[in-house]
Amino acid sequence: MIEFHFELDFQLINEPKYSDWVNRILTSEGFETGQIDYIFCSDEYLLEINKKYLNHDTLTDIITFDYTKGVVVSGDIFVSVDRVKDNAQRFDVGFNNELLRVMSHGLLHLMGYGDKKDEEVVIMRSKEDQKIKMFHVEQ
Repeated sequence: MIEFHFELDFQLINEPKYSDWVNRILTSEGFETGQIDYIFCSDEYLLEINKKYLNHDTLTDIITFDYTKGVVVSGDIFVSVDRVKDNAQRFDVGFNNELLRVMSHGLLHLMGYGDKKDEEVVIMRSKEDQKIKMFHVEQ
């Protein structure tokens, strides 16, 4: 089950379309959907989580807590809407495009993709681009 939670004044338009997209991403990578919670929040909210659970005192756009077992993907994906807005401006892309990138990024982490090494970053970016395109394909 995919659920969306909002810890600030923000809403996804057409949540079922996002749920369908997340399910299609998982299927495209050979995974099944477990319990996936997206929590949309502010910089401050995510900074507190970063400090408390990861001992990092920095802003970030996403933090993912992985509860995946085998091919059943489950986890909590915290997304800072503030960072997404700033990154969209910084990289000169639309807000929705950057939001899709971050949402797919968290999901890819749950499926085992990393981004610590240069070669992992190349794969991650390629996968993100593929998954963003899937959002715009009607099923």
